[in-house]
Amino acid sequence: MLVEPITRTLNGHTLTLRCAAEEDAEMLLRYLKTTCGETPWLARGPEEVTMTEEEEKAFIRGQNESPVNLMLLAFWDGEHAGNASLMGFSMARYRHRAQLAVALYQKFTGKGIGTVLLEELIDVARQKGLEQLELEVAAHNTGAIALYKKLGFEVCGTLPRNMKFPDGSYEDVLFMAKFL
Repeated sequence: MLVEPITRTLNGHTLTLRCAAEEDAEMLLRYLKTTCGETPWLARGPEEVTMTEEEEKAFIRGQNESPVNLMLLAFWDGEHAGNASLMGFSMARYRHRAQLAVALYQKFTGKGIGTVLLEELIDVARQKGLEQLELEVAAHNTGAIALYKKLGFEVCGTLPRNMKFPDGSYEDVLFMAKFL
């Protein structure tokens, strides 16, 4: 789905949120490779980001044409800072639910950008008549967990050993939900 761009002043900086466009494909692939390498808390490493620019363009087109999905890009003083996505379900029994995901370049964390991105997605979800938002978060990603709790998400389950790292260690994932 597409929404109108949003511009806010945040801590003296200009924060612009807008939907992805096909011409963002190359930038988004760089973003994925970088953010997947900056933190162990994302589902994949940078070497696993293998989409071509054409595949990314097709993905963006699909998000923009979807009645239930929304990908918002955040720009901090004009520089790409990160993304957040709302991913709905097409199956009738799941249509009241959607999943959320957010990731920022590390240099942009702690500035309130993730909060604004998620607040906008929560507002869109309410407008769309959704009843439940869900997300997964690594159990040791304390900053993200604090953000989600601040926005009203509650832990509703744990999946032990969800991620396995090259050194053989594991990370649990927490399932969190917010009822609208």
